[in-house]
Amino acid sequence: MENQFPIDHLGIAVSSLEGALHFYRDQLGLTVTQRETVAGERVNVAMLATGESRIELLEPTETDSVIGKFLEKHGPGLHHVSLRVPNLEATVERLRAAGSRILNEPRLGAGGHRYVFVHPASTGGVLLELVEAHS
Repeated sequence: MENQFPIDHLGIAVSSLEGALHFYRDQLGLTVTQRETVAGERVNVAMLATGESRIELLEPTETDSVIGKFLEKHGPGLHHVSLRVPNLEATVERLRAAGSRILNEPRLGAGGHRYVFVHPASTGGVLLELVEAHS
């Protein structure tokens, strides 16, 4: 059985959503498909279409949020890579059984998608988000 997990999106931490949209939307010409505030993550999100995948711009609503701390430590830039999986629970179970470090239990994020994050120590240095594909 061949597993194909397409890239769902690339998460980019930004200090200003409007400033980032000036480049991605206004200059590059990408279409904003969604904007929302995810209160539980303390982040404002803008999703931009890029063919089969998306770019997710992440602006912290509070400086002590995960994205706020990331910006303070690393500055703006790539925060995570997200893969779309058909069955989140089965994928998490398989990864845990193999010793991978899962950072959270499945929960709802932007757009109502269920997701988990896999620690960079388990992925070769990249924060990996797994998003369950919508039926």
